[in-house]
Amino acid sequence: MRSYHGLACLVFVLSLSNVGGIRPDFSGLSPGPYCSAKYPSRACCTGRQDECSAPILTTMCYCDDFCDRNREGDCCPDYWSHCKGMEPEPTSRPDEIRRCYYRGKNYNHGQTFKENCNVCKCSAVGRRAEVLCEVNRCLQEPDLIEEIKLESPRLGWRARNYTEFAGRTLKEGVQLRLGTLNPLRSVHKMNSVRRIYDLESLPREFDARTRWPRDISGVDDQGWCGASWAISSARVASDRFSIMSKGADSVDLSAQHLLSCNNRGQQGCSGGYLDRAWMFIRKFGLVDEECYPWLDSEGHCKIRKRTDLIGAGCSPPLNPLRKGLYKVGPAYRLGNETDIMQEILTSGPVQATMRVYQDLFSYESGVYRHLESAELHDSGYHSVRIIGWGEESSRHYPSVKYWLVVNSWGRQWGEDGLFRIQKGTNECEIESFVLGVWAKTV
Repeated sequence: MRSYHGLACLVFVLSLSNVGGIRPDFSGLSPGPYCSAKYPSRACCTGRQDECSAPILTTMCYCDDFCDRNREGDCCPDYWSHCKGMEPEPTSRPDEIRRCYYRGKNYNHGQTFKENCNVCKCSAVGRRAEVLCEVNRCLQEPDLIEEIKLESPRLGWRARNYTEFAGRTLKEGVQLRLGTLNPLRSVHKMNSVRRIYDLESLPREFDARTRWPRDISGVDDQGWCGASWAISSARVASDRFSIMSKGADSVDLSAQHLLSCNNRGQQGCSGGYLDRAWMFIRKFGLVDEECYPWLDSEGHCKIRKRTDLIGAGCSPPLNPLRKGLYKVGPAYRLGNETDIMQEILTSGPVQATMRVYQDLFSYESGVYRHLESAELHDSGYHSVRIIGWGEESSRHYPSVKYWLVVNSWGRQWGEDGLFRIQKGTNECEIESFVLGVWAKTV
């Protein structure tokens, strides 16, 4: 605080502050005009001149060089900008004086907003305000989609941005849109079945929907629940029941029953093991989808483990001979490309587990193979249903063999809910963990 001489000055300073000698606090006030109003030509006073002041609130603030020496609290807020041509040290709260400009928009200090999957905030950085954002990798990355578009002629497939994946991190996608745990541990102990067949009898193209048009189940959407282990198991079992019973047991089995009730050693919407899923269906069986519809969440099991369809509260089945739940025999593993083809050709769709890289989330159409750059980021295992195969020809490139695969991300994704993936090269490990099962028909 400045020191004054004389009684008049003493009375003045007491009225300025208070009896305790606290100097006036001009923080939080607008930057002017104060000095700039009284001294418009920037001719502020040199040295210390107490009369070099301007009215502020009910008192005065100062515009002389004494402010520059001591940064007194009774100096005008615009002293440094007007008299010295420099920004003052902030005396007010940052959110009162600072703004951020980011990608064409202004944000107040402390304001948060979302940039794709990352939360951003207008924050103080030293004497400036900057937008600081999280650095999560997003499920839909514009740069990745652009890379796929540029490489599309070479890759053989096309990408797009899916709005339902917007705002989600890649980590969320791996955790909540996949959902099969460690297939090497889950499947490697299963016996491999070797079939005897004539390789030349295997057609170049096959679609189970054409051979069994009323027996192949449709496309599911698992939502944000990592339950591909349950959905793919229930759908393969459904197809096998309908095919092997010649339509007598035409049924969509409940993936929710498996998700909610097969909870021993499983992780529900955070993933499951295929061997435990098939063991549950083998031992206890499943009810139909109408009896126990999909919830997009784990929920509590509402079916007693040892019961029949009527005891479970389900409608009577189409097959009058069926009383119990739908059970299967032991699941078995298929060892190579042609064994998989023969199995689908004779017995129906199979379950396959594959490693999913980020670029698959943006797949739109074509024969998929993953980008090498996608291996740098998070990936996980996902179970799907292979229902056929074929070849795609091009005038510019050699023909490419593919598997025809049903996904569980809804019909709006991919080729009406399906995708094609390179066949015979174990692309994304899709030929490493393939299972078939025998339906127990009556």
